Amino acid sequence: MTDFDHNAIDDVLQGRVRLAIVAFLAGAGCSDFTTIRDAIKTTDGNASVHLRKLEEAEYVAMEKKFVGRKPQTTYVLTDKGRQALLDYVSHLEALLPPALDK
Repeated sequence: MTDFDHNAIDDVLQGRVRLAIVAFLAGAGCSDFTTIRDAIKTTDGNASVHLRKLEEAEYVAMEKKFVGRKPQTTYVLTDKGRQALLDYVSHLEALLPPALDK
């Protein structure tokens, strides 16, 4: 039987912005804050809040450095974050009925 229990869904990834960030980083590898914000089409504040939540869950890792006197913050999806995304997608796929052969 498929698990339709709402408690089986990852609360961290359930948020649209957080899911978009994790999905983007899964393909992009390492990315700076501005690129992430622009890719997911959100505001600085919104991106910042959700990136912090993903960092607290250890789904993303953050590094701050200076590039020619300008601060730059970069993010990368952690192994834990990648596994959480794979598990999330697997769970959603399990909820779908089998495809009918045409």
